[in-house]
Amino acid sequence: MRASRPHYACPPAQAVTARLYSPATPGGDCPPLQPSRPLCSGIDRCGRNPYGAVFFMRRLFRLWLIGLPLAAGGMGVVSGRELPVPGAVKAEGITLADLQQVQRGVQAMLPRVSPAVVVLRHRQGTASGVIVSPDGLILTAAHVTEEPGKRMNVVLADGKVAVVTTLGLDTATDAGMAQLRGNRRDWPHVPLRRHTGQTRVGEWCVAMGHPGGYDEDRGVVLRVGRVLKHSANGLQSDCVLMGGDSGGPLFDLRGQLIGIHSQIWEGREQNMHISLAPFFRGWETLKDGGVIRVWSSGSGGYLGVATVMDETKGLTVEEVVANSPAEKAGFKAGDRLLRLDRTEIEDDTHFSRLIKERPPGDLLQLRIERGGQEQTLEVLLGRKPSSNS
Repeated sequence: MRASRPHYACPPAQAVTARLYSPATPGGDCPPLQPSRPLCSGIDRCGRNPYGAVFFMRRLFRLWLIGLPLAAGGMGVVSGRELPVPGAVKAEGITLADLQQVQRGVQAMLPRVSPAVVVLRHRQGTASGVIVSPDGLILTAAHVTEEPGKRMNVVLADGKVAVVTTLGLDTATDAGMAQLRGNRRDWPHVPLRRHTGQTRVGEWCVAMGHPGGYDEDRGVVLRVGRVLKHSANGLQSDCVLMGGDSGGPLFDLRGQLIGIHSQIWEGREQNMHISLAPFFRGWETLKDGGVIRVWSSGSGGYLGVATVMDETKGLTVEEVVANSPAEKAGFKAGDRLLRLDRTEIEDDTHFSRLIKERPPGDLLQLRIERGGQEQTLEVLLGRKPSSNS
C-alpha cells in the first residue's frame, strides 16, 4: 500500500509475481477481454495494472504497450478500454503510429540495457542499481549505499552474486555510487545522456528495476511512462515505482540513462528520480569515496567567456579565456549567444545562472550567431579554476 507521504523506494516489498492485475478487480486475476481493436499487433489481452504499465522480461516480446499512461484527451487506452490517466501531461493526438514507435524503441533498447540492471542487497531489504562502465561502476541512490567503504552483495542479471564496495554519496540529492570488486573489465553497461539539459516534459521514458528483489522467473521489471517535470537535480515521471526499485535506472527510448529512482509518492505523477547532473558534478568526489552534503552556489560548471548585453537579442562574447572550455569548443569574440540547449538567453545574469546550474562535465549546445549566420557549438563544461592557480 502506498503511503500518502513521500518515502524511499527501497523498503522490503511483498513478493512480486509475474501476474498482472485488472483495474476493475484489484488483486484478482485478469478476466478474459475481447478488445474492440488491438492497441498494437501481438499484444496480450491481459496486462492491466491499477498503477500503470508493469512489464516482466519473459513476456516482453508479446506484451508491450498495455497499461501505458497515455494521455489522449485525458484518457488512456488500455487493451481496448479507456481509463482516466494523470492530467499533469497532456499529449493530444497520440496515434497508433506513435505507440508503435515507442514499442520499437523499447524493443531495440531492452536487450542492450537489461543486463546492466542489478539488485543490491542491504540491511533493510533489496534495492536496484545500474552498471555504467566496463570496469563495473554502479550508479544507485545514496540511501541505498548509506556510507562509503562497506561491502554489499549484488545479484546480476543472470542470477549470479557478486560483491561491491560502496563509494561516495551526495546526501543533498541522494546520488550514490558503488564499485564491483575484481579485475573484470567487460561488464555490461549502459550509456549516459550527457545533454542533461535536453530532457523535456512529455518525453517518453522507461523505468527498470527489481522490485521485491531478484526473481529468476520474472526477470527485470520494465515500466513505460513520460517525464512530468525536470530540474537541475531531479526528474519526475509517471512511471510506477515499487519497493525495491530505489537506485534503479530511468532511460530514454534510445537506451541512454537519464535518471536514478529515488522516492515514491502516493500518486504516480510524483515519482522522483535523481537526474545525472549531481553525478556529473561530483563524479570524481563520489568515485573517491567522498561525501557531499551541500553544494555551494559556485559548484557549477565553467565556460570561460566574458559577455556584454546585445542591443537586439542575446549576449555578445567580449572575450574568450585562453585554454577554457569555450576556446576549445571554438567560441570567438564577437559571437552572439542566443540559446543554451532549448532555453532563450535573456541577459547576462540569466546566462550565468544557467551555467552554474549545470555540472562540470556536462555537454551543452549553444546556439550562436557569427557573421550573420546561426550555428550550434557543443561545449563540455569544465571546473572553475582555483584563484590560486
